[in-house]
Amino acid sequence: MAKVSFYLFEKSPERQVESTCRLCRKILRQPAKIWIHCPDVAIQQELDERLWSFDPQSFLAHGIDQFHAPICISSALPDSAEWIVFNFNNQALDQMNDFSHIIEIVENDEQAKQVGREKFKAYRRLGIAPQTHKL
Repeated sequence: MAKVSFYLFEKSPERQVESTCRLCRKILRQPAKIWIHCPDVAIQQELDERLWSFDPQSFLAHGIDQFHAPICISSALPDSAEWIVFNFNNQALDQMNDFSHIIEIVENDEQAKQVGREKFKAYRRLGIAPQTHKL
């Protein structure tokens, strides 16, 4: 069963895109493959641009629908359990057995917090006890 982690921004105004870039950089220090599940094309473009410029010292290799890149941004879901999946969808991923780790980032605004609470409850209904990291 997949591990699910929620990252809650309680005080920081940091946006989901920024925190995703920081977490990707940290995760990729170890051998890993990251899939950013993002149905919104505008946010896909924003992620693509931020991953290019996020860290001037090291480029985070990525691509939109480039399934062989270390970071793949896609509206589809991966077909292999080797991926760590960042979920930019407004729904919990009920195919959690298909992934090793699902990451949910909750921004510090009321709408994002409400979506996060609904996702958290959905994972609990699926029998998962998500880990919560307050930032």
